[in-house]
Amino acid sequence: MENQESTGSVQQSRLPLYISAGILVSLVILYFAVPGVKSFLNEAYSVLTSQNEDRISKWVEQLGFWGPLLIIVGMIVQMFLIIVPSPLLMLVSVLAYGKIWGVLISVTAVLVASSIGYLLGSLLGEVSVEKVIGEKKKRKLESFVERFGVWAIILFRLIPFLSNDAISFVGGLLGMRYIKFITATAIGIAPLAILIAYFGENNHRLKNGLIWIAAIGIVFFIGYYFYQKRQRD
Repeated sequence: MENQESTGSVQQSRLPLYISAGILVSLVILYFAVPGVKSFLNEAYSVLTSQNEDRISKWVEQLGFWGPLLIIVGMIVQMFLIIVPSPLLMLVSVLAYGKIWGVLISVTAVLVASSIGYLLGSLLGEVSVEKVIGEKKKRKLESFVERFGVWAIILFRLIPFLSNDAISFVGGLLGMRYIKFITATAIGIAPLAILIAYFGENNHRLKNGLIWIAAIGIVFFIGYYFYQKRQRD
């Protein structure tokens, strides 16, 4: 009986990998079998890796309904293969759809991607998560989340220079309650999305703004760290 339960558990843990592999194989087949798909994917790769914000935003805008969906898919894909960094996708969303809708689409995309990362972390187990994000990073993030809880999630989402996608896998792996995890993710990502929307039209201002929000987040966290330490003492 125990062997059957163990086998079932292993099969369940591998299910996301099977699904991901199936999607990848399907895309490869479509790429070579359907000229239209090949042309679209080539164009998408060329545009999204061009680092030309105006070109990217215009291309996404012309996709209409499919534009927001592409941004959400891009957020999910970049968790595993960083072709386009998430702050750039958020900027593209704002440039293509305006400040309000751009922020809403960006936050939604991050929440969807984070939920998938959380689900994979809870299903895959330690060994598989290590293969995705690396053993050293996993151990550091585990220690950080175990010590600071939701504040760790908020900090990693607020500061764009941290491993904010890896934190989703670790949150799921450690069994953090989903409602706490996703609420902390929303609290952390919303200010960043708003900042990108506010400063996004000027690259110099945006870079300065990102540095400022990172500095504020670090100062806030240091303050919380010493407050927590004082409470324990």
